Amino acid sequence: MVRTGSARRPDERSADTRRALVEAALDVLRSEGFAGATARTIAGRAGCNQGLVFYHFGSVVDLLLAALDEVSARRRERYESALASVHRASELVELAARIFSEDLDSGDAAVLVEMIAGASSTPGLGAAVKARIDPWSEFAASALHSAFGDAPVLRAVEPAEVAHAVVALYLGLELLSHLDGDRGPALAVFDRALRLAPFMDLLVTKQHEELP
Repeated sequence: MVRTGSARRPDERSADTRRALVEAALDVLRSEGFAGATARTIAGRAGCNQGLVFYHFGSVVDLLLAALDEVSARRRERYESALASVHRASELVELAARIFSEDLDSGDAAVLVEMIAGASSTPGLGAAVKARIDPWSEFAASALHSAFGDAPVLRAVEPAEVAHAVVALYLGLELLSHLDGDRGPALAVFDRALRLAPFMDLLVTKQHEELP
């Protein structure tokens, strides 16, 4: 008798296992940190044999990088969607403050913080993590262009350097908030920026009006 139904193909089951391991790795990084992200712990959280970690990813580090790629892709999609409505400096600061809090609430910030921490004791991981941070400088440059356009205020400096500084500030605030569990000082920075943003809006508007 030939059975029919919705039996899943091996490649579909394999994809499900990979997704489960990536989600488990994210969960472990958020709750246990880099030091606790072992093959046994991640596989247990995913409900599978730890040998599948190595079968699908080759190593625990490669699985953790895949998890970082996943959370970065989610953040990038969310940020780009929000950035579409940003046209002024004040709107950009408001967006940055909102997504900063969202990242801390979701634990997404913790994932990157833990991977940076792990890089200090894992050969080769630092370069891999940095390679995943570098594209955010390009995103920051795009965000600045959305808010300032061609205003002369940004012509006095190298845009790539400003974007790098923005990413460094954002990461630094995430790191400090994660380390001491107190987001108050970081939110105070955003609050002060929000107070200054309307003046920046006026400056940018004036400079655009003066352009030939």
